[in-house]
Amino acid sequence: MQNEMARRAALKGAAAIGAAVATSSFLPAVAAAAAPAKPGKPPTSANGWPIESRANHVSTVWTRPVAGTGLGVDVRIGDVELILVHVIRRFHYEIERIQRIDLAGWQAIGTLSRRLPESNLASGTAVRLRPGAAAKGGLFPLQEEVLRDILADCGGVVRWGGDDIEVDESLFYLDAGPDDSRVSGTAEVLRRWQATPGAGAGAEVDIRSAARRGRADRLARVQRSA
Repeated sequence: MQNEMARRAALKGAAAIGAAVATSSFLPAVAAAAAPAKPGKPPTSANGWPIESRANHVSTVWTRPVAGTGLGVDVRIGDVELILVHVIRRFHYEIERIQRIDLAGWQAIGTLSRRLPESNLASGTAVRLRPGAAAKGGLFPLQEEVLRDILADCGGVVRWGGDDIEVDESLFYLDAGPDDSRVSGTAEVLRRWQATPGAGAGAEVDIRSAARRGRADRLARVQRSA
């Protein structure tokens, strides 16, 4: 009798274990189903673009050629590159010939002030032209007229550090975030110019024509007051 009772108890235990195993196969595997923690947003420069820790390696910032100058510059590839390279080329052709020491792009954020527009260099959305000429008054009046025309070409998405409260006349940077449709719109205009003979950087323009001068003056008033 005792042997029979022991056998029945063993059978019940085995059945209970089997039921538990079978039931567990229909339960969610909590640890496996848990969504991974979302990483925090990457730090951004003053204009809202993600900062890159390096250039030319696992990065959106690469050394890009500046046609007609024999130079290269580290900038964010794509639309940003197209816009900033247009600024550099026109500056080179119409304001002052740029030497290698006169052009600088991406820079590590640790060497920059995060509170100033120069932080945009760290996201590849800014360049310096003549880095040693940051102080106010570095351009002749006619040179500044050309510069204003260049900014107007860019539809207001590029800002000159000469208009900032803390003046830096060597700095040119995107004044629009990554989700601003004006960036892609301006880049598309510049692409069309590149494909059109007699248009774009290097083409002869009359910066003092009523239309161009009016366009440049309107933008200058806006950017100086911002």
